[in-house]
Amino acid sequence: MSEKPDKSKSWKKINLGSEKLKIFFVKHLNRIYGAKLHLVSRLPSLIKEVGFDDLKSAIEDTVGDVEKQIARMEVIYSLLDAEVSKGSIHGLTGLIQDAFEAIEEQAGEPEMRDLSIIFYLQNIESIEMASFQILQMAAVKLKNRHINQLLKENYEEAKADRILLLLISSKYITN
Repeated sequence: MSEKPDKSKSWKKINLGSEKLKIFFVKHLNRIYGAKLHLVSRLPSLIKEVGFDDLKSAIEDTVGDVEKQIARMEVIYSLLDAEVSKGSIHGLTGLIQDAFEAIEEQAGEPEMRDLSIIFYLQNIESIEMASFQILQMAAVKLKNRHINQLLKENYEEAKADRILLLLISSKYITN
């Protein structure tokens, strides 16, 4: 006897009202925004610690990209007539804090420290890319092309930074 899936429990299209979607969107934008602020405040301190010149340049580029991403997110808040909330952002900022602690544990071992920096920046960029993608999909339902474009630009920058870090890690590990 074969069991047929119960249609009432199968996957259904998410149908959120615009107000619920906006609340979801802003709440998660807040999390990324807070993490970006935390990251941009911490990254410059790494530049002095890095031994691999290509990695120094990548971190400098990343700082510039993060500053542009923050500015774009501020435009999104304005377009939504929303304010940045100081709500719970510990997940992403906690990840960043853990990354910096793990990097600091490698003091005295420059090669391991640089490799740790690459490793954690890769992880952070991956999470940011995924977050921007989901918000981009939600922005379609908000019916604001400008917001969608700003998120796409943030996604593309995070993706480019991640690819650059992959190339650097490949060069760093194989040299």
